Amino acid sequence: MTPYKQIIDSIKPELDKAIDFAQKNLASIRTGRATPALVENIQVDLFGDKMPVKQLGAISILNPQQLLIQCWDTSYMDPIQRAILQHGSGMGCSVDQDGVKVNLPALSSELRSTLIKTLSRTEEDTKKVIRRFRDEAWSTLQKQEREGTLREDDKFKGKDDLQKIVDEYNKKIETMIKNKQRELEE
Repeated sequence: MTPYKQIIDSIKPELDKAIDFAQKNLASIRTGRATPALVENIQVDLFGDKMPVKQLGAISILNPQQLLIQCWDTSYMDPIQRAILQHGSGMGCSVDQDGVKVNLPALSSELRSTLIKTLSRTEEDTKKVIRRFRDEAWSTLQKQEREGTLREDDKFKGKDDLQKIVDEYNKKIETMIKNKQRELEE
């Protein structure tokens, strides 16, 4: 493997992490449908510790507008309810013998526009991370060429390959954002 390919391959795991992080952020953005991802990472104050909801119970979908959290222990119900209500996502919830029921109200046009702005911010943040890794790899290519460990032709081949990968990852994030926007508009 040529040295420039090693440099490019070394940033791929970081680019994958950026895409995964964006994907997790997008999953937690509420659309018109209930999904466990909306509540699973909400932090709950429990016995002086903070724990995500997904560690405190099973999350299931009751209907398109309602989730059910079946707690492992009934003492978790009230703290989970408080955490969801304080989360600020507009979700309501109630506690009964089955567990914590989370209700998702219909999306208002104001909330939709706020969520679309959040999507744009997520897209831009992810693209910044991708650009940062591209710039680091390009700097390494230039440095190696100056030091004589990389031929000039390989430097420019590396630059072209690097741009192809960056374009591929940018396309992934753009597709994810478009799909989420489509969900919001439904």
